[in-house]
Amino acid sequence: MNEFLEIGKIVATQGIKGEVRVQSFCDTLDVLADFDEVSLDSKGENFLTVERARVHKNVVVMKLSGYNKIEDVQKYIGKTLYAQREDFTLDDSSFFVTDILGIKVVNIDNGTVYGNIIDVTNAGASDVYHIKNDLGKIILIPAIADVVISTDVENKLMEIRPLKGLLDDED
Repeated sequence: MNEFLEIGKIVATQGIKGEVRVQSFCDTLDVLADFDEVSLDSKGENFLTVERARVHKNVVVMKLSGYNKIEDVQKYIGKTLYAQREDFTLDDSSFFVTDILGIKVVNIDNGTVYGNIIDVTNAGASDVYHIKNDLGKIILIPAIADVVISTDVENKLMEIRPLKGLLDDED
């Protein structure tokens, strides 16, 4: 598992005093606004101290310590920001997207292997798991308790019970 997780991307500057606008990759903008320190790489070698951060419309505006002019932060536009895994608290039923990518998805009742998760998107009411099978077909599964029975991140296995009509080959 990765020690540093992608949390957002700097998409623009904000004003002229060294603030940046960050598009959040987190479930809520408030999560991104709580960090005291972010990294510019997945190894945690290039840290930036966050002086302050606030939610503004659909982004988080961050003031980075030591950067006081627009010219100072323009070089960061397009850069992905990372945070340490240990800085997050998840309940037992939640997972980081990066941790479930690649895990095998099987039917808990009959052992049918559907493929591996290649992407996760949000459909408003719930996340949707994109599963690619051996033939290259993409299967979409809603990430809801009625379908996803168990997820074992360590063993890279998800057991599901598809709802009637969810999959073409199910009865």
